[in-house]
Order: sequence, then C-alpha cells, then structure tokens
Amino acid sequence: MKIAVIGSGGWGTAIAILLSKKGYNVYLWSWIQEETDRLKADRENKEFLPGVKFPDGIYCTHDMAECTDGAELIITAAPSPATRTTAKQLSPHVKTGQRIVNISKGLEEGSLLRLSEVYKQAIPQAEVSVMSGPSHAEEVSRGLPTTNVVASADIETAKFIQDIFMDDMFRVYTSTDIIGVELGGALKNVIALCAGISDGLGYGDNTKAALMTRGLAEIARLGVAMGARQETFMGLSGVGDLIVTCTSMHSRNRRAGILLGQGKTLQETLDSVHMVVEGVNTATAAYEMAKKYNVEMPIVEEAYNILYNGRNAREAVLLLMTREKREEK
Repeated sequence: MKIAVIGSGGWGTAIAILLSKKGYNVYLWSWIQEETDRLKADRENKEFLPGVKFPDGIYCTHDMAECTDGAELIITAAPSPATRTTAKQLSPHVKTGQRIVNISKGLEEGSLLRLSEVYKQAIPQAEVSVMSGPSHAEEVSRGLPTTNVVASADIETAKFIQDIFMDDMFRVYTSTDIIGVELGGALKNVIALCAGISDGLGYGDNTKAALMTRGLAEIARLGVAMGARQETFMGLSGVGDLIVTCTSMHSRNRRAGILLGQGKTLQETLDSVHMVVEGVNTATAAYEMAKKYNVEMPIVEEAYNILYNGRNAREAVLLLMTREKREEK
C-alpha cells in the first residue's frame, strides 16, 4: 500500500517512519526542493528528529503529483498557518472519495475554521478525517508507546485509518466527534503556553494543575457550544493531550511559555524556539471564538492579552486569581 505524507516537519516525519516500519511505501512531501534534497542525502530529519534514521520504505519528494498518485491514504501534516496554501496545492491531485487524515493541530486565524474544514473547503471531493492525541514526534519516531484517536464522520473510514496506523507501540481509538477531537488538540496548545508562562514565572505545581484543570473546563465549554461531545474532552485528544503538552519539555508551546514568563518578548521567544508555536497562532482564534459563541474563557483571554496587548504575566495571574467567586463547573 502506498501512503502519502504531506509535510516533512517533525510530526509528519515521525508518522512516515512509523508507517514505513509497518511495511507501507511512504512518500514524504516537502514544500521546498532543498528540504527534499537534504532528507534524501541524510536519510534523517536532522532539524527536527536528529539521530532517527529513515527506513528504506520512505521516498522523499517535492513533486505533489508523484507523492499522491495511487496513494490509498493521504496524511496532511502542514502547520496551521500553511494549511490553506497546502490544501490548494494538494487539491488538483485528489480524486473523488480520496481519504485524507489531517494530523496537524490548530485553527485558522481570520476564518476561525478548524483545519479539517479548511481542507474540506479546498478539497471538497475528499473524505477528510482527523487524528489527535498525546503524541510527541520525538517519542513516536523512536517507537515509544503512544495512543491517539482518529475521528471521522464515517465510522468505517475511522476504522480503516485505525488499521493503517495501529501497531504494538502505536494504539489508535476511533470516534465520530470530529469537532471535539480537533478542538481538544488545537486549544490545549494555548493552555500549554500558559503552563509554560507559569513555570517561567517560578510558580509551582499547584499553579500548573489549576491552569490545566480550569483550562480543560474552558476548552470543553467552547467545544460543547460548537457541537462537540463533553466526554471527548475527557479522552486522549482532551485531557490526554493537555497533560503531555503542559508537562513535557518536548512541547514547543510550553518552552515558548517559559521564555515569555521569564520576560522575553514574543518575537524573541519565537526566534529562540525556531519552530512553529501553534499556541501563539491559536490564541487569537480561540479568543475570537469565545466571543463568537459567547463562552467564558478567562485563561484564554489572559493568554491573548499577554501575547498581543502587552499584559504583564504576573498581573494576568493576579487577575485570574481575584475573579469573582463562583461555583465550580
């Protein structure tokens, strides 16, 4: 079976390695020829996954037609800011009924669309699913036990994708709640950014636990308002992904937050992390979505204020701690 992976960042590369080890012919597409040339020469992604060699079954290409022709599954792994451009480039090569599974996490700024909605707009002839969960590329590429959930409107499609990904070290569950699975994966990045800010300020485990718990409540409130199922946020793409992203140094969102908490500017932080920090991009969309759906999200609001309105991080924490009394829900 041929599988196309669109996007050769850390996560796309890790998934290509996982599936190649299962015996699939995996075509890994890069957006620039120079990146393809480096991957071909090095047989590893030295920038994102140094030391992890490619299996023989990975073919690197910059040619979208070559990558997708005859593929039984297309996996999209472009970062959220590049999703629409990638989708438009991919669309002419996609046949009616083609199965696509998006594994990137985020929201599109401006339109406030989930990434699967962006792909569906640009590639209406495709059947678009999503996969999410607690899954650092560094660990998946090295074969450490990991669990994800794949969501599709059609449960048989979800099971088809489940079968492709499943092996002894990568377990996949199925769901039909695309909205919930996608929102959990996107919005936890904003909370992880806040958890990092807390660490950068020198606060303790109590603070981080509070941010994670109340942050999850905010994510679930918005998700339910948008039509997701409450229980989805208690699963892998909700609390599972939130835990790993808020506590691990693999998390670029947490690392970025630490720098912000230590007093770095946003630009200094992004320059230091040197990778896409999805929480920064998603914070604007999440803030606007909270207003659109009239959902109270005070942690997201303060994250937005820190990033874009010059709010001092310690002041933001104080404002959260001194909000009016209320019942927990």
